[in-house]
Amino acid sequence: MKKLLPFLLFLFFFACKEAHEETPKKKPNGETLAKNLCISCHAYPEPSLLDKETWENYMLPRMGYMYGIYKSTEEREALFENNEGGSILKERNLFPPTPQIDSLDWEAIKHFYLSNAPDSLPRLPKKNISKTLDQFNVIIPNQKVQVPSSTMAYFSEEGMIYLGDAMTKSFSVFSGDLELLSTGNVQEGAVSLYDDSETFWLTVMGSFAPTDAPLGLIAKLPKNPGVPASVPITGLQRPVHSSYADLDNDGDEDIVVCEFGKWTGSLSFFRNEGATYTKEIMHPQPGAIKAYVKDMNGDGFEDVVALFAQGDEGIDIFYNDGVGNFDRKRVLTFSPSMGGSFMKLIDYNDDGFLDILYTAGDNADYKPVMKPWHGVYVFLNDGENNFEQHRFWHLNGAYNAVVEDFDADGDKDLAAISFFPDWVNTPEESFVYFQNDGEGEYLMFTFPEVNIGRWVVMDASDYDKDGDLDLILGSLAFEVVPKMGYIEQWVKDGIPFVILENTKF
Repeated sequence: MKKLLPFLLFLFFFACKEAHEETPKKKPNGETLAKNLCISCHAYPEPSLLDKETWENYMLPRMGYMYGIYKSTEEREALFENNEGGSILKERNLFPPTPQIDSLDWEAIKHFYLSNAPDSLPRLPKKNISKTLDQFNVIIPNQKVQVPSSTMAYFSEEGMIYLGDAMTKSFSVFSGDLELLSTGNVQEGAVSLYDDSETFWLTVMGSFAPTDAPLGLIAKLPKNPGVPASVPITGLQRPVHSSYADLDNDGDEDIVVCEFGKWTGSLSFFRNEGATYTKEIMHPQPGAIKAYVKDMNGDGFEDVVALFAQGDEGIDIFYNDGVGNFDRKRVLTFSPSMGGSFMKLIDYNDDGFLDILYTAGDNADYKPVMKPWHGVYVFLNDGENNFEQHRFWHLNGAYNAVVEDFDADGDKDLAAISFFPDWVNTPEESFVYFQNDGEGEYLMFTFPEVNIGRWVVMDASDYDKDGDLDLILGSLAFEVVPKMGYIEQWVKDGIPFVILENTKF
């Protein structure tokens, strides 16, 4: 027995060795791993969506953060702000302190993207944009600011102009002839305005710069100077848009707020309880940009249609049960590299159903890359709230758009601004008027002084009451721009906005 035992042990170890040699560990597949991991947060991004340099220096490191992969402890700590925003981020455990993925798997994912990403994205042909915008007069206000930082530019029903400015932390009212009537100090970034005829409801970001800190608020500014202002809602994570409606059918006006945030944020419903508001989270994700209240399914209850960017990009409908409970349905899904920047509900084909006007053009997360999918889209509604792309106008860095019959010839034209145009080759993309020729083609125009500002917000209205639509463009004179003298000129001229007065009538 003693002699047999060593022999049996030899056979056992030999068999184990053979089994191990016959079943070596399978080499991880980077594509499969990426697909499995990415779809837990957003749509799977193909390597072709970004150039190799952007993948290597920005996107892959950022993906690594989500799985606890950092170059150093200091790199992780730098992700947390030294304020309440940092505490919120730590509570969410968005950036785990230790790796959540095998190192070989992570190397396979990186290899897959860097081996398949293009050196550069395809470039579309240069646009033929004429600087002869004869249909519009350019009106420049006398009022100047030190560093134009418009976060809001609206026409009022009475023909006045409302302007929010981040740098001066102000909300200003201008007359129809562009004289400054009043200005008031608010926190940084007055970005969204609701006028209920007696009161301005002003949504204020609290910080224009990206942050998770809950510095934002909604202020009530009574038009009667004898009534004091108040702040009914505070603690918002960088809000960028608010909509007002009675969503629970109790006779009081509720509020839906897009808390864009940074790494964290949400689409929030503030239920009006009379003296106070109760906050309810509709979707606990950052990147909400616009939220409109409309009855989308004809049941008599107001629903919410919201645009999300910041990773999990897409458009959702939140169907209302009539008492302010919502069922979320994603109706359009976009790539996380899409760069969604604006959305509006319009009836583009006049069939009685609300379609979606959408712009993609955000380019602020890394060194700007000209993307062939940036521009203005129209998605048509089939009547059942299924949406299909109908039109696309390419425009590098598109940030806002208006579809209307500007020249009153019976077809729809397009006015669009870009915050990230191709500054080197076509800086005139900052504003483009696409005039419909009636045959399915569009002529492109801009005004000669188009680059006297960097247009970030836009509104359309018949502000001079002559029967046609005018435009206001608000300027924000910073963010990434090539060293071509633009920023210096914007600061020197100090132009906060311009009006394009339509001369059709």
